[in-house]
This record gives sequence, C-alpha cells and structure tokens, in this order.
Amino acid sequence: MAELTTVTVQILGKPYQVSCPEEEVEALSASARYLDNTMATIKGSGKIVGLDRIAVMAALNIANELLTSESSHQESNGSLDVRITRVVNRLEVALAKHRQPEA
Repeated sequence: MAELTTVTVQILGKPYQVSCPEEEVEALSASARYLDNTMATIKGSGKIVGLDRIAVMAALNIANELLTSESSHQESNGSLDVRITRVVNRLEVALAKHRQPEA
C-alpha cells in the first residue's frame, strides 16, 4: 500500500488538510487550484452566496466540463475516473471536517 502524506490546500482562502498517496500530491494540488479558481469565479460573479452553494455550483460546472470533454473525445478512461473520484472524496471529507464545530 502506498504511503500517505497530508497536504494542505487552500480553497477560497481557507486551508483544508487532505491525505493522499505521495505520487498523487501534484495531481491533488492541481485539482485544488482548479477548484479554487472555479469557486472564486463563481463567488466573484456575485450571483451565488454561501460556501455550500458555491461549492455545489463549482462541482456541477466541473462535472459538466468532464462529461463534455469525455463525450467529445469518445474515450473512457477508467483510471482517470477512479483518480477523480478519490480526489473528490478526499475534498468532501476535508470540507465535512471543516464544517464541524470545534470542541
């Protein structure tokens, strides 16, 4: 099993700690930057208020980009789907931990 490392990523100025295999650190960091940029664009539009709503809209936009890209290339890459699912799961866990009130 791959050794896990903890990476701190910034999303809309807030730090989130996410664990991932060492070889996926760059991909995770790139994904976090992409998500941060997408969310910042949505927030900057002023049309959507609230972190949860901004996150959902960003997720929908990114999912749409992915599906559109896949359909235009007519290729299915199972390993990419697995990696994206892992990154999304890690980000969801980090967001859930961030939402929990501190004791």
